[in-house]
Amino acid sequence: MESALILLLALGIDLLFGEPSNRFHPVAWLGGLINLSVRWMPQGNLRQFLYGTAVVLLITGIATTLSYLFVAWLMTINIIAYIVVVAMLLKYTFSLRGLRQAAEGVKRQLQSDDAAGASGYLQALVSRDTSRLGREQMISATVESVAENSCDSYIAPLFYFLIFGLPGAVAYRVINTFDAMIGYHGRWEYAGKFAARLDDVVNYIPSRLSAMLLVLAAFICRRCGKRAWQCMVRDHAKTESPNAGWTMSAMAGALGIRLEKSGHYVIGDGANALTLRHIDGSVSLLYCAALIWTLLSAVGLVIYHAAA
Repeated sequence: MESALILLLALGIDLLFGEPSNRFHPVAWLGGLINLSVRWMPQGNLRQFLYGTAVVLLITGIATTLSYLFVAWLMTINIIAYIVVVAMLLKYTFSLRGLRQAAEGVKRQLQSDDAAGASGYLQALVSRDTSRLGREQMISATVESVAENSCDSYIAPLFYFLIFGLPGAVAYRVINTFDAMIGYHGRWEYAGKFAARLDDVVNYIPSRLSAMLLVLAAFICRRCGKRAWQCMVRDHAKTESPNAGWTMSAMAGALGIRLEKSGHYVIGDGANALTLRHIDGSVSLLYCAALIWTLLSAVGLVIYHAAA
C-alpha cells in the first residue's frame, strides 16, 4: 500500500510542480559529475572503454547503495515521512510534465514561425543537430522524442520501481543519463559504449511494454490502434537502437504519419504532411499510456502487498 501511495504522490508532484531548477535537481548534479569525469578521460580507445565502464559501474553502484540505505533508514523513523520523502525522490527519476512542456515549446515556436526558437527547444529533446532541420523535420523529431521518451522518461523508471523500489528507479535514471550524455556516437564513443549497451539492456523490456501501452492508448483515444500494432510489428527494427523503434513505430502508426531521420530511418507510411496537430496527438497518446501504466502499477502493488 505504501508503494502505491508513493507512486501516485510522485506523479502528482510531477504534474503539479514539474521540474525544479538545476540547482536543486539530482539529475543535474549527476550530469555535472559525468562532465567532471570526462575531464579525466584517458587517451586511447581501450583505455577510454575501460574508464567509461568503471565510471558507470562506480557511480551507479554508489547512487543505488545510498538510496537503499536512505530508504531503509527512513522506514525506521516515520511511515509518513517515508512515503513523502521517497515520493519526492522517485519524482526525480521521471519527468512526464517536463516532456510535455518541451514538446509544446517546439509547437509554440513553430506556430510563431520562429525556427531558431523551435530548434532550441528541440535540442533539449534530441541529440541530433537541429539547426538545419526544416519545419516538418522538427515536427517529426518532436513526435519521435515524445514516443521514445514515453519509455525513458516514465514507463521504465516506474518499471524498475515496481521491481526494486526506489533504488531500482535511481539505478535506471543514472544509467539512462550516462547513455544520454556519452552513450551516442561522437567524441566519447568508446568511453560511452558500455553505458549505451547497458542502457539497451535495461530498456529491453520497458521499451516493448511502452510500445504496447501506446497501442492500447491508440484504441482508447480513438486513434488507429490496429495500424499502430501493424506499424510496430513491421518497422520496430528500422532504428539503430534495438529499443527506440518500438515506441516510434507504434506512435507513427497510431497517428497515421511517417517519421524520418534523414540518412537513418523512415518509419510509418502516412501520406499526409506533418502538422502541429501531430505533436498534440503524440502528447495525448503519451498521457493516456502513462495513465494506463500508473493505474496498472498501483493496482498491481496493492494486490501484491495484500497477498504477501
